[in-house]
Amino acid sequence: MDVREKSRSTLFESSKHKRVPIYVMMPIDSFGIDTSGAPRIRKIKALTISLKALKLAGVHGIAVEIGRQNKDIYYRDQNGFPNGDYLTLGVDNIPLFSGRTGLQCYEDFISSFANKFDSLMGTIIEEVCVGLGPSGELRHPAHPFQDGRWQFPGVGAFQCYDKYMMEDLRTVAWQEGKPDWANKGPPIAGDYNSFPTDVPFFEEEKGSFSSDYGQFFSAHPFQDGRWQFPGVGAFQCYDKYMMEDLRTVAWQEGKPDWANKGPPIAGDYNSFPTDVPFFEEGEGSFSSDYGQFFLEWYSDRLLGHADAILGVAASLLRKYQEDEQSSVRVVAKIGLLYWWYQTLSHPAELTAGYYNTAFRDGYDPLTSMLSRHGAALQISCFEMLDNETPQTYLCSPEGLLRQIRTASNKRVVELTGSNTHERFDEAGLKQIHSNCYDSKADSVRSFTYFRMNDKIFRVENWNNFAIVLDVLLIFPDLIERTFNPKDGVGLDLLMSLDSTVFLFLLVCLIYGTSNCVIGQVPRLPIVADAADRQVM
Repeated sequence: MDVREKSRSTLFESSKHKRVPIYVMMPIDSFGIDTSGAPRIRKIKALTISLKALKLAGVHGIAVEIGRQNKDIYYRDQNGFPNGDYLTLGVDNIPLFSGRTGLQCYEDFISSFANKFDSLMGTIIEEVCVGLGPSGELRHPAHPFQDGRWQFPGVGAFQCYDKYMMEDLRTVAWQEGKPDWANKGPPIAGDYNSFPTDVPFFEEEKGSFSSDYGQFFSAHPFQDGRWQFPGVGAFQCYDKYMMEDLRTVAWQEGKPDWANKGPPIAGDYNSFPTDVPFFEEGEGSFSSDYGQFFLEWYSDRLLGHADAILGVAASLLRKYQEDEQSSVRVVAKIGLLYWWYQTLSHPAELTAGYYNTAFRDGYDPLTSMLSRHGAALQISCFEMLDNETPQTYLCSPEGLLRQIRTASNKRVVELTGSNTHERFDEAGLKQIHSNCYDSKADSVRSFTYFRMNDKIFRVENWNNFAIVLDVLLIFPDLIERTFNPKDGVGLDLLMSLDSTVFLFLLVCLIYGTSNCVIGQVPRLPIVADAADRQVM
């Protein structure tokens, strides 16, 4: 039975009420390098006590994140600013790294990882989340927030202006018989913080996302603060290699005037859709000929990158998937860009590389590709409710989650979930439970709580967290019950808290210190989560 048939069989045999294993993301500073240059575990005493407490509470395992000279190997926006979160997709097949391509570097890394941890595969390591973009997510870095370029709810910015992406764009534009599309991204796509209604590209006009150019650009193929929620983001195609690819494709399309630029009216990172012509309906917008050309190229390159990476990962890890009892699941992670979801153009998704609009399902080709590799899909925002988001920005995390679940069910792709924000309140934890056990769909394969820190062990937070764990693991049918320690839900776990309360108190007192005698770190199953792809 091949990987796809196993996935199909697993889904068909699954129950809506099966237990969902819960993982907790490790602290971001858990590991470091000592003075001799050797890797070490930081705060090991506090960490050990924390892991013991989680294990006693019923947590199944932990998630661990694993895993610069040529300035042209990174994404660039239309202003020439680089983004070091991830290598531009334009270098995937160019031997720039001591004679190796970006894909070959990643293949070497996955091979080394599998060899090093061979004895733990399928027992301690149960899932491998393959890093496909910034923060491990399959997307272009259209919403950088650490350096202030993007702010919520900006539409973001297209990231295709590096040398290699522009070369590819030129090639594709010429292949399409559109040489006038070969040297630019969308000229009316606004900026990072534009609103959709201010960006012509995201409306329905000439040159918009739905034009020939818009479709061409999008369907081929936040960390620094440039982007802030709810900005639409910025197209990430202006590095040397992405621009070379864009030029190639534009010439192939017979559109040389599309070859040297991204969308010229696509706004900036923090633009609102209403401020950017590209995201409206008109000339040069997302629905124009150019808009469709650009968006097809932009998203196709992203899917092609994921297809290549997952093909390598699935091949190297296939031997660990043969045993039904101790198999390792390959997982791909995407971002849930839920702001402006209720507009026609879905600009925050477009700038990130998801060609999903009111007229086109962008997640069906994604899940189809995952299905070919037998990969599961990890999505976030399990704790979010539509009524908790600013409706001014036409947000719908619940609607987007439903769309992705529908596409996953259609293509028989397993889902794993995670939260985006720390939630210990009743509403947030109840929403996590509801999404893990959707009454209209199969339950998710697993859920990863993001992340372990001192807050989770505070008495008032721990009580709620432990109780929802008990409901998830012991009483999965109790979706509508209130998570109240006094009502008897989770009684078995509450009875065990007396024997572990000293651990919680110690964690609260010594987290970040080293004044406690402890034993060995508990052997919890691990989800290997590749947060970034770097040159090895």
